[in-house]
Amino acid sequence: MATLMSAPELHARLKTGDRTVLLDVRWVLGRTDGQIEYLAGHLPGAVFVDLPTELADHAQPRLGRHPLPSAERFQEAARRWGINDGDTVVAYDNSGSMAAARVWWMLRNAGVSSVYLLDGGLAAWRANGYAVEPGEVISGAGNVTLGEGNMPAITELEAAQWHSDGVLLDARAGERYRGEVEPIDPRAGHIPGAVSAPTTGNIRADGTFLPADQLRQRFKEMGLDMSTSVAVYCGSGVTASHEIAALEIAGYTAALFPGSFSQWSNNTANPVVVGSEPLGEGAGGADAHAGPSGTSTSAGSSVGG
Repeated sequence: MATLMSAPELHARLKTGDRTVLLDVRWVLGRTDGQIEYLAGHLPGAVFVDLPTELADHAQPRLGRHPLPSAERFQEAARRWGINDGDTVVAYDNSGSMAAARVWWMLRNAGVSSVYLLDGGLAAWRANGYAVEPGEVISGAGNVTLGEGNMPAITELEAAQWHSDGVLLDARAGERYRGEVEPIDPRAGHIPGAVSAPTTGNIRADGTFLPADQLRQRFKEMGLDMSTSVAVYCGSGVTASHEIAALEIAGYTAALFPGSFSQWSNNTANPVVVGSEPLGEGAGGADAHAGPSGTSTSAGSSVGG
């Protein structure tokens, strides 16, 4: 199934009146102005999706900063957005699909097959000269029935062992992977054995995804082939979904570690390594540590959690 829909494809679809639910998922780590930006201008008919309250439960140290909501809570939200069984859903943001990928993954996981990311998001829509509209869209209630478990996911215990037989990708910015900065989680560094794979490397400067062959080459350089078992984490499971979308475009099926580093680093029994190597700079991961690190911010350290 396709992962992306281009702005011209979506525009043509809307002109013909094909049933399409548009979800605006503008959210960036550390900012709260997504809805304000939505109200100023969004795709015609798009419903705003509030990531922290509708695509996550409350933060819990043992589960991470953005735990997945229950299937019941998510179904309530999806119906509030006006999704019916059989609908086509297109999600977008204004940050290269980094936030929109969260609802894409969740809907796929819930059994919705016809869900796409608008390639390039709001910027691509505007670049094509298509109109936006201000104000809030309140949709009529939908009737969609959602399940769960349709996308692979791994536990904290599985994340600890994943590098032994597969490849565990860390989708955060490189400086967070290396432990140079950590703006929000209690310890800096990465899960032992994880390979650095920042999500920003999946997209062009205009926010559209790289072509499939370029993505395949990117992941090949990280040690993947088509037989590799792949799992992904980020800070809290948001941008890891973007990595999974990029992997799907490249032909891979990847599992998500939903709690990601926010869950891992809150468990002091879990080792954390620093440096550019998967097992740390020293032999056998000598730089593994469990103590807290200082926190600092870095420009562009992460688009999402």
